Amino acid sequence: MSLSVTALENVGAEVGGFDINEPMTEELASELKSIWYEHGILLFRDQDITPDKQIEFSRIFGPLESHPLKVATSDEHPELFVLENGGENDRFMTASYNGEQVVGRLDWHIDLHYTGRPNHGALLRAVTVPGTDGLTGFGDLAKAYDALDDDTKALLQKIEVAYAFCMQRRHMRYVDLEGYEPGAYSPRKPSDMKFPDFPDTAYPGVVTHPVTGRKVLGVVEQFLDRVVAPHQAGLSNDEAIELLERLVAHTRKPEFHYFHQWREGDMVLWDNWRAMHCATGTPPGVKRVINRTTIEGDVTLGRVLEQG
Repeated sequence: MSLSVTALENVGAEVGGFDINEPMTEELASELKSIWYEHGILLFRDQDITPDKQIEFSRIFGPLESHPLKVATSDEHPELFVLENGGENDRFMTASYNGEQVVGRLDWHIDLHYTGRPNHGALLRAVTVPGTDGLTGFGDLAKAYDALDDDTKALLQKIEVAYAFCMQRRHMRYVDLEGYEPGAYSPRKPSDMKFPDFPDTAYPGVVTHPVTGRKVLGVVEQFLDRVVAPHQAGLSNDEAIELLERLVAHTRKPEFHYFHQWREGDMVLWDNWRAMHCATGTPPGVKRVINRTTIEGDVTLGRVLEQG
């Protein structure tokens, strides 16, 4: 059996040439894992997938863990986190963007960034998809780091960046708020959705991938709050803010992105220690169901900041 690897647009790769329902040899599993570490974002298509098979396949890449925001898990398959639009919870996920109502739009983020211990990766499988909406975007922060100038790379070695978990998008300092209005039922604080109130965390400006050793840009827009003690790196507060603005703009460049238009049965696996992702959302009432499995993060990449 010979795997095929085809580059996706800008970043990531599509992998074929195997049948997920055939016995998985150690050699094939090792090759799949190597391809994952090489490309960071993998697309699998035309596989006959069941929830059990998704769980089994995901374990090739590491032990699974539950997502701490357990608002939509599967009772039959507790390893699955069910992401659903078009249901009764739409009202909590609806906001207005330039006058249009959108459900489930998410800014660029790294999962569990707000804990200091992000999960290693995740696998999404499309169960029900709309015709044209509901894209998921992936961004390669290793390639984004590689494209920086040497002076910026040197500065990133000197700083830590803090992230502050919050529910109100308008309180996030570095997301694009132009044309945004919260919905009538948009949560105002974590407890409104029965979420924990996570303390602030800090990450190095450049993170070294625990497995590959690649340098990864440590700046992602969602929950991004500030440079920790910027004066220690020779920065004024104004310069620190301008640095983060410049780096966020850098991560938004299309050459680091791949946006996936889902077909039923598609699976996308990403390395959460390297890649950020986002969701474009759907119009109200449009059905979209994605099953997610989460690969455990066994390395602490950030640190929890003391309160007070």
